[in-house]
Amino acid sequence: MKTWKKALLSTAILGTAAVALAACGSSKSSDGGSKAKTDGKTVRLYVDTEQKKAYDEIVANFVKENKDVKVEVKANNSGASNAKTDIAKDPAKYGDVFQVPHDQLGDMAEKGYINEIAPKYVDVSKAENSELAFNAVNYKGKTYALPYEEQSQFIYYDKTKLTADDVKSWDTLTSKGVIGTNFAVPYNVYPIFFSAGTTLYGENGETLGDMSVDSDRGVNAMKWFAEQKSNKGVMNTDNTLNQLKSGKVSAIIDGPWSSTSVKEVLGDNMAVAPYPTITIGGEEKQMQAFLGIKSIAVNSKAPDQAGAQKLAAYLTSEAAQLVLFKDQGLVPTNTKAQENADVQASDLTKTVITMAQTGHSTLMPKLAQMSIFWDKATPLINGAYTGQIKEADYKAQLATFAKDINK
Repeated sequence: MKTWKKALLSTAILGTAAVALAACGSSKSSDGGSKAKTDGKTVRLYVDTEQKKAYDEIVANFVKENKDVKVEVKANNSGASNAKTDIAKDPAKYGDVFQVPHDQLGDMAEKGYINEIAPKYVDVSKAENSELAFNAVNYKGKTYALPYEEQSQFIYYDKTKLTADDVKSWDTLTSKGVIGTNFAVPYNVYPIFFSAGTTLYGENGETLGDMSVDSDRGVNAMKWFAEQKSNKGVMNTDNTLNQLKSGKVSAIIDGPWSSTSVKEVLGDNMAVAPYPTITIGGEEKQMQAFLGIKSIAVNSKAPDQAGAQKLAAYLTSEAAQLVLFKDQGLVPTNTKAQENADVQASDLTKTVITMAQTGHSTLMPKLAQMSIFWDKATPLINGAYTGQIKEADYKAQLATFAKDINK
């Protein structure tokens, strides 16, 4: 999806990352404290094209401290978002170590494309990363990747038209300004169902058949969508940037991948904020987003499994995450990296970190059925918004939706 594609984010960071990276190679966090033997086969690392330079730097430091592992960094023109599709074509020809959005891990694990991460690396990752980020790379109690980046949508707004207090509440924001989003894109607005109190594939997002969307709480979410049609402070649009540029909206829902584009439109007037509260079912609730975690996985066909695992652990270390923050503006999952002074100096990064907390976001489920979910959620939400689905039919439509996405 578009949401996994990020533009470069210009961010200043002092020499902290470089110093930390140099020290990382000798730390136990990079290899679990083990001198695992490798077979000398070259480990092929696939990374998004625009990130190759940063990974070249990280890998150069890795091989200095791990001379027994040979690494080739390759630009993956297809992108991490297509990892599940691309590896299925011929697993043996795909990257030995590669980037992958966490929501693809369940399907990959079920099909045997990826190996579990070695316990010594799992223990370090669990201790060093946020709880939600670590949970994201687990599937049915097993760890299939290591996290390194948080991705969540939030609010961009024009601070000449709205204040920081205005954007804390949806009701206030839409009474003083206009916010643009697209009700035909479930990624943007389906989490309203979470705000209403429903679940999707259980509390952990992994249990087929376990959901509460076809309930009174689900109906409350549908009513909220319908109410936005007559809300003069809400614009349904498939090009929020153009509307922001024209001045027709004063705020939009988007993510860090659009920061450069939004900055070009608003310049110094650009401001960011976590999602506001909304009134749903007569109660004030926190508006939620989907949380995505980018991770590093190990191909089950990788010839040098020990080397691949060691590399994956290093690529997701605190120091490596700080290099990626400096060079690409990627929001780290490592809790120490999140406390770094330069990370904290970025309002955008702090906003994503806030959105990644429990209550502000719900992890994207990892089940293969999510491909069906996207197709079925679109007409459901858009139908409520446009009025094509009448209130009397909400419960029945929700029941059909729940049945369809649990096959």
